[in-house]
Amino acid sequence: MNQHNFSIEFFPPKTAEGVEKLRVTRNKLAELQPKYFSVTFGAGGTTQQGTLDTVVDIRREGFEAAPHLSCVGGTRDSIRQILQQYQAHDIRRLVALRGDLPSGYGMGGEFRYANELVEFIRAETGDWFHIEVAAYPEMHPQARSPQDDLQNFVRKVKAGANSAITQYFYNADAYFRFVEEAHKLGVDVPVLAGIMPITNSSQLQRFSEMCGAEIPRWIRLKLNSYGDDSASIKAFGLDVVSSMCERLLAGGAPGLHFYSLNQAAPTTAIWKNLI
Repeated sequence: MNQHNFSIEFFPPKTAEGVEKLRVTRNKLAELQPKYFSVTFGAGGTTQQGTLDTVVDIRREGFEAAPHLSCVGGTRDSIRQILQQYQAHDIRRLVALRGDLPSGYGMGGEFRYANELVEFIRAETGDWFHIEVAAYPEMHPQARSPQDDLQNFVRKVKAGANSAITQYFYNADAYFRFVEEAHKLGVDVPVLAGIMPITNSSQLQRFSEMCGAEIPRWIRLKLNSYGDDSASIKAFGLDVVSSMCERLLAGGAPGLHFYSLNQAAPTTAIWKNLI
């Protein structure tokens, strides 16, 4: 794993207890020596302060941190202020996203798409930040077609992105096909595969419906057959996801980005199967 880029994502805790729990989780995951930890950013800026507080904590502990930056509802002035805060804390990596619209929220803001945010970050800060953008091997749920979605990805890269992280998926072929098609359009930045451990069947199906990630029928049926047997769900999920990760790395994926859901055990278990 050491020759690959390996990163782990958290969401900002909302309570003092959550902050302490995440600190414990982070210390466990730090033993795996990820390249960096990323921290999500709520729709319409709802967790901006939580994101900042969490990445500052991570930097204080000596690890590289990559805050997510969403432009939905943002203005050039508000985004500029956030960038200046991150520069002041010597944050050198960002995950630049359009972001999801909160319920009942109009389009608003001065940025419509992530490529506009990437262009703005570059214009404001030059090469200060390593910019990650999102990629969707199975198509963004709001895209008009796979072709349109691929063109959106190309625009983000040409705007100045250094690398990309995919939405999670359970079909390695979708990832390889996406990367191949992007290469044909002149995109050669590293595309890290986003990995969601399988530990809870109903939670996974709920997440997947929201973000458009496909759960292959055979996996869904197998998970449903276990009912409330969480030990069997976790064992099956570990096997399926570990096997997919092995295939991704063997097939040329430059690295893996784990959606940890602020838990240490699932990511650690997969990682140990790969070393």
